[in-house]
Amino acid sequence: MPLPSRPFTAFACPVLFVALTFCGAAFSSAQDSDFNLGLHANSHATAAQAGLPAYPGATLYKDPGHDSSVDMGFNVGESSFKLVAVTYVTGDTPARVFAFYRKSLAHYGDVLECDHGKPVGAMTATRAGLTCSSQTGDPVQVKSHANSSSDHELRAGAPNRFRIVAINESQTGPTRFGLVYVEVPRDNEAK
Repeated sequence: MPLPSRPFTAFACPVLFVALTFCGAAFSSAQDSDFNLGLHANSHATAAQAGLPAYPGATLYKDPGHDSSVDMGFNVGESSFKLVAVTYVTGDTPARVFAFYRKSLAHYGDVLECDHGKPVGAMTATRAGLTCSSQTGDPVQVKSHANSSSDHELRAGAPNRFRIVAINESQTGPTRFGLVYVEVPRDNEAK
């Protein structure tokens, strides 16, 4: 399937960087006789593909020249990477959006709230080890269309498989929010 030719509104260059980084790590671990490479990408992802429900009444965010969603991934041997990101807009407040998604994210474990890359409240990491920001040795760093330091996020999952609901609160007008699912190789798969 051909790669989309337009940039993605939700999570562009950092996502490609992450994909290429993992591709390089996976290539270095692939065996010559068992080498198998698969790649997919499209710009028609949905909230359901991110493992989350669609927010009632929300619509896909439209920005001329940019896609509002991406579903991409690759596998090399037994290592794989997957990213699903969708940007929506609603007239509801960020607080209502977070209240809705906090319940859905709880199905994936502890829900960590992050503001400008820092934890909100007493929880600084989920029991599975997911944090608000990338630290040395973390497998992936996700940044939104705007810099993640301006995002307010809810995160759930583990460091190698997690979901994010992000709102850039510096925007005026309707609430624009992104739903993200990221799956990366575990440390022992990438080495």
